[in-house]
Amino acid sequence: MRIQSALSSLLLLVLYLSSRTTNVIASHHKSVTKTVTTTINVWPKPRNLTWAPPHQSTLLHPSFTISTATINHQTNTHLSAAISRYINLIKTEHHRPLVPIATNLTKNLPPLSTLTINITNPSAPLYHSVDESYTLSIPSNAFTAILTAPTAWGAMRGLETFSQLVWGTPTCVPVGVLVWDAPLFAHRGVMLDTARNYYPVKDIMRTIEAMSMNKVNVFHWHITDSQSFPLVLPSEPGLADKGAYDSDMVYSPEDVRKIVEFGLDHGVRVLPEIDSPGHTGSWALAYPEIVTCANMFWFPPGSETLAAEPGTGHLNPLNPTTYQVMKNVIHDTTTLFPEPFYHAGADEVVPGCWRTDPTIQNYLTNGGTLNQILETFVNNTLPYIMSLNRTVVYWEDVLLSETVHVSSSILPKENVILQTWNNGHDNTKRIVSSGYRAIVSSADFYYLDCGHGDFVGNNSAYDNQTGSDANNGGSWCGPFKTWQTIYNYDITYGLLEEEAKLVLGGEVALWSEQADGTVVDSRIWPRASAMAETLWSGNRGETGKKRYAEATDRLNEWRSRMVSRGIGAEPIQPLWCVRNPGMCNTLQPL
Repeated sequence: MRIQSALSSLLLLVLYLSSRTTNVIASHHKSVTKTVTTTINVWPKPRNLTWAPPHQSTLLHPSFTISTATINHQTNTHLSAAISRYINLIKTEHHRPLVPIATNLTKNLPPLSTLTINITNPSAPLYHSVDESYTLSIPSNAFTAILTAPTAWGAMRGLETFSQLVWGTPTCVPVGVLVWDAPLFAHRGVMLDTARNYYPVKDIMRTIEAMSMNKVNVFHWHITDSQSFPLVLPSEPGLADKGAYDSDMVYSPEDVRKIVEFGLDHGVRVLPEIDSPGHTGSWALAYPEIVTCANMFWFPPGSETLAAEPGTGHLNPLNPTTYQVMKNVIHDTTTLFPEPFYHAGADEVVPGCWRTDPTIQNYLTNGGTLNQILETFVNNTLPYIMSLNRTVVYWEDVLLSETVHVSSSILPKENVILQTWNNGHDNTKRIVSSGYRAIVSSADFYYLDCGHGDFVGNNSAYDNQTGSDANNGGSWCGPFKTWQTIYNYDITYGLLEEEAKLVLGGEVALWSEQADGTVVDSRIWPRASAMAETLWSGNRGETGKKRYAEATDRLNEWRSRMVSRGIGAEPIQPLWCVRNPGMCNTLQPL
């Protein structure tokens, strides 16, 4: 769903200045001749930004502050937290660009002392499609910059942009700058699986912090799976008590509140996923009677596969106790998470697992079908989730799976969103052409765990002397998804205009078979930054041509800045390439 703002028609902005030149750079001490740039690097790139010649800058006043005179800070605690955070960042970061910025630092201009924020609807809650637009003006001959936004969440996006516009020691601020900005897609997310391996709360919070820097607004938290159940629920304490890896590898209600509040302070929604009826083997430690094929070998020789990967177990839709437990889980989860979306999973239902249960065997023998069993589950859970004023997100499998799926007649389009992960553009097309809203997480483009090899042991495929590696990286979804693969992905490719409107946005996904807090930063960043820009302002320039070439230099700069801010983003090129623009490109620069 593309966000349109009436503000765009009010502003007439020139082309974004992106030319590189060899020039004399004005430093705070002396002038030196070196490779410099007139580009102001903001990531994701704003929809419209101009820095008027002669590219002047002034100093930030030592007493710089952010003013919100018309806003009640007691009722806007999240905005107040953001303002305090950005005041500190802006005054203390002293960022050093990898390629110096060509600017005329003049003593004739007054230092910038204030950023004034004006918000028309400061009480608007954070929800899907909330207005995140903003305008930012830094005049040439004024003490004050002006940030205007319809909502506090748009103001947070503008504060991030302003923070990226300042640099140096003492701190410089470009003047004669005008920005109008708004996202193309309302849903821009990172999905993190904390069930296969546990992530400490501090790592989740750092991920949310990095998301806010990149204007990514949805933390999709895949909390539970067959491997572990780390979420402590007041009505069902046994699930975490027995299903978590350890007593210190859990998320308490206080942990969840802390993460949710931290997300709101950063303009990030926290969307919980409790996957079911598949991927529920960990539930069997507390409720063995409601889980089929629990603790069985996932790939038995000579018989049906019982799970998509090691870690077996499906909830039994024909056992009434299943729904007593499910309703407690859903109730507690929606109480802990105020987010209006609830992700109910429903992916990878494996027939062989259900068939191990005698009750299900008897049902199938008497003419019942696997699809009817899944429909029983959906009919007993979906209405209850909807009664709690939640929009329900399912993985695409619930409708599109060739083995087990339900009829669209029991998935109301006004209440259900489908998240696609298979078959690239084709499944997105199938979802939206059926009238459903879609969140795109194509494994061909957006799966960040791909290309690190298969995690299953005792695998003879690796016993070879040719050096070959199955599937271009060993994992089922290999090869590794580079930032350029992600950046060039068009999530509405091949869709009609009306179909494209049903695409809410996208999410990169980090499944954690081979990841935990020790590698989370480098697995996600800066590749998620590539998605962030394409969903915010697109991947094409003013002429409609893909802009991945110039994005390389900008992403190098942004990755460096993220690292200085404490995010362990991996490098995308040698530093030599940054210092020698164009020399590492496929095509020789003219």
